[in-house]
Amino acid sequence: MATQYEITGASAKGIAASVEQGVVEGALAPGTALPPVRRLAERLGISPGTVATAYKELRRRGIVVTHGRGGTVVAPTPAVASRRPPPVPEGVRDLAGGHPDPAFLPALLPTARLSPGVRSHRAQPRLAGLEELARAWYERDGVPAEHLTFAHGALDCVARLLSVELRPGDAVAMEDPGYHHLLDLIPALGLRTVPVAVDDEGIRPDALRAALRSGARALICSPRGQNPYGGWFSAGRRDALLGVLGEAAGEVLVIEDDHAADVAGVPLYSLTAGGLERWAQVRTVSKHLGTDLRWGALACDRTTLARHDGRMVLTSGWVSHVLQETVARLMTDPETQGLVAAARSAYARRREALLAELSARGVAAHGASGMNVWVPVRDEAAVVNGLRTRGWWVAAGARFRLGAGAGVRITTAGLGVGDAGGLAGIWRGCWGRRRRRMGGRRGFSPPRPFPNRGAAPGPVGAAPQTPFRGSAP
Repeated sequence: MATQYEITGASAKGIAASVEQGVVEGALAPGTALPPVRRLAERLGISPGTVATAYKELRRRGIVVTHGRGGTVVAPTPAVASRRPPPVPEGVRDLAGGHPDPAFLPALLPTARLSPGVRSHRAQPRLAGLEELARAWYERDGVPAEHLTFAHGALDCVARLLSVELRPGDAVAMEDPGYHHLLDLIPALGLRTVPVAVDDEGIRPDALRAALRSGARALICSPRGQNPYGGWFSAGRRDALLGVLGEAAGEVLVIEDDHAADVAGVPLYSLTAGGLERWAQVRTVSKHLGTDLRWGALACDRTTLARHDGRMVLTSGWVSHVLQETVARLMTDPETQGLVAAARSAYARRREALLAELSARGVAAHGASGMNVWVPVRDEAAVVNGLRTRGWWVAAGARFRLGAGAGVRITTAGLGVGDAGGLAGIWRGCWGRRRRRMGGRRGFSPPRPFPNRGAAPGPVGAAPQTPFRGSAP
């Protein structure tokens, strides 16, 4: 434990509050070891059982994790202090944020029909016009849309689904590498993460089978535009995954996050059309209509709909009608739809251009769909810092990984086709020479991972790997 912070308290509640305060203030950083139960009990003059109860409460809330004989440490991303990406340095091209190109986003004009006076939003939470548009949006891609509702974005929706379906300690199968906010959300809800390895076709069937056998009660996955790896379900992969889910003992809630539905650049082969008993697909518009539009649509089975809306009516109640009207206008505006089509084509060309330029220089990378490219590396910090000195800013992969090999994520949405060669040339020239000086072969060696962010030992279905004792920005 860091000597700068001293845990206090005479009760389990007081000890837990003291630890939480230390985490919030930054005095107890991620990975900081807490004192053993008996040692802290002796120092505070209380029973070991009181300290153990405090630690149990902190684990339940996702603030600390326990590593067996390794003791109890502050979680890699504690629920009270969710990690943010490092600020973008001045004077560099930002390819780290995962954002769309602003050139393809429409102007967000205030709706012409602001909600007049007082109305019963709880009695009519969804505007009929937008509900009809959302239903057609799903049915266009073959997703059943008989049962449909709205939410305040994907994370809001997923959090609500998991909170009504699962209990603290239940396990959730998650893509590895995967979307970092979802990886942070699971422990914040008091749930356990079971990492599932991915490839260019999304989650691997063997890894999913192992996760379900280990007790996962829910699965969260992306059918296309997977962030950060870029994978997407082929028809064959979709069928194989449905076969694995059909083998599962017990009820499993399958949640698909189709966040890049209109700009992923590939067709949809969704698990939701496979006759699953419990399923949901979440779609949002922030990637193609505007990052400030915190609106999401949810198509799901009847039971999931009832549970989601039952909890929502007790909390936020409804999604703003002004926001709904804005989204509906954009979804029916011909000029906006032209921008979306242009974005879809441009993002595909930009992603494929970088992949081709990297491949031509012997650099393996992944990005079958969406707006990101994942490049396996040995040392994330060296790559990020090296590119920064040459005017490029990319995202270190540590915050996207549970046990997967090291890598960096490059957002290609704002990378012009003509710029791909320059970035790839800097990359290959810099690290190719570096490896030759070290006596290695040209190009990159297989990746090796950073220490795990969570409690799981590594991606289910993957071979054990030796942790790389490094640091990442």
